[in-house]
Amino acid sequence: MQQLPATLPQLLLRWYDNNRRRLPWREDPSPYRTWISEVMLQQTRVEAGIAYFERFTDALPDIAALAAVEEQLLLKLWEGLGYYSRARNLKKAAGILMEQYRGQLPADFEALKTLPGLGEYSAGAIASIAFDIRVPAVDGNVLRVAARLLDDDRNIEDAAVKREFRQMVWEILPQQRVGDFNQSLMELGALICLPTGRPLCESCPVAELCRARAAGRQQSLPTRQKKAGRRREHKTVLLLCRPGEVQITQRPARGLLASLWEFPTLPGQHTAAEVAELFSVPLSAVTALGPATHIFTHIEWQMEGYRVELPANAPLFSGCLSVPVGELFSSYPIPSAYAAYLKALR
Repeated sequence: MQQLPATLPQLLLRWYDNNRRRLPWREDPSPYRTWISEVMLQQTRVEAGIAYFERFTDALPDIAALAAVEEQLLLKLWEGLGYYSRARNLKKAAGILMEQYRGQLPADFEALKTLPGLGEYSAGAIASIAFDIRVPAVDGNVLRVAARLLDDDRNIEDAAVKREFRQMVWEILPQQRVGDFNQSLMELGALICLPTGRPLCESCPVAELCRARAAGRQQSLPTRQKKAGRRREHKTVLLLCRPGEVQITQRPARGLLASLWEFPTLPGQHTAAEVAELFSVPLSAVTALGPATHIFTHIEWQMEGYRVELPANAPLFSGCLSVPVGELFSSYPIPSAYAAYLKALR
């Protein structure tokens, strides 16, 4: 097995001290705030996550508050982040912590791994950052850095390769500041050893140690497995408006976007004339809102939207309820897939 350079911790910690980003969960790195940030950033860019993190922790400042929160408020606080199972797992884990750990996160890597929503990486990050436990935290950034440092062209998404890289990181973990070292590796991948385009090798504190750079292969690494194509679904999104109100419907409790609220939709793409005919309104009552696309992991929604002005006594569309527009924004979690059409109500 290859080895990462033994001097990596010293070089990266020095660079990290001078270049790390000032982030709210780093300025106050309590176990709770570290946990929330790590889960939130699993599928979210750091820059986008800051405002969500602050809103979430202001509303739910501790484990007890998270365990007690109503699901609809929880989902509203998570609105726009996507992957809502992360929020539900946080609440499940908070319940376990209240019941089994007196409302505290355990200072134990193996115990952390048993909590809903936490795997090897997240548990390692929380254990090392919040409790200074000597354990690695190897995410996609770290895998990319390691593959380039070693000029390793194996598929970094292969489970055996991940385990080997994780063991390499474990072997060079410093005895002190292990959380900072883990964060320095992640920070290097996020700021310098970039995933797309040209990595900023001229600014890299460990460029002289990088075998891929020496071989001129840094832009071609790491190797990843090609992803399967997404299934496309065509939808027509309807903003059915009565004076001061709009109709929404709740998605099923299981599956994609479970229990969130959405505008009624029709399968396929329909014209304004077809929508007007369906609701027995004049064509002038239908406003085209244009196309929008939303990409999930395995599905791509291609949407066409219309706002339909209905009379006050118009019946509700199947499965819908009509809510005041202001209440829609304050109380009902709406997936970011509909962000383009929400603008038509503001």
